[in-house]
Amino acid sequence: MRRVIAIAVAAASLGGCSSMPSLSWDAFKPTPPAMQVQLESTPPGADAKTSVGPSCKTPCSVSVPAPDAGFSVTYTLNRFQTATIPVQIIRNPEDSSTITDPNPVFAELQPAGPPPRASARPAHKPKKPKPPSGAASADSPFPDPGAAPPRGSSSPTR
Repeated sequence: MRRVIAIAVAAASLGGCSSMPSLSWDAFKPTPPAMQVQLESTPPGADAKTSVGPSCKTPCSVSVPAPDAGFSVTYTLNRFQTATIPVQIIRNPEDSSTITDPNPVFAELQPAGPPPRASARPAHKPKKPKPPSGAASADSPFPDPGAAPPRGSSSPTR
């Protein structure tokens, strides 16, 4: 039996041979423990999605694999602005525990502004100013009918 194991180990160390599959020690690594993370929002009922996969509708709890680095939770709800909250992973080497900060992960969603109104009318364009009504145009050969008669002229009376 020892010879078979020794031959298998020797063959695995010769990774250059294309016909022999190489062994990886990654298969023997334990999977990271899952962590429970509580997700809450005001108002409740928001869709909460973690950047590592799991999602739910608040208030809820999701099980996430303990990532090496932090992750984020994005909250969405109709008529409210989207909010993204970063989550840090804190590992305690003394007892091999892992916690998240914050836990629970909480978001206070802000109302979205009113949607832009679609106007049925075209945009208002300023009008050009009209010339004063009492002044006749200098280019016109006809007098202004609303203007007073010039002095010294006689007006017909009936």
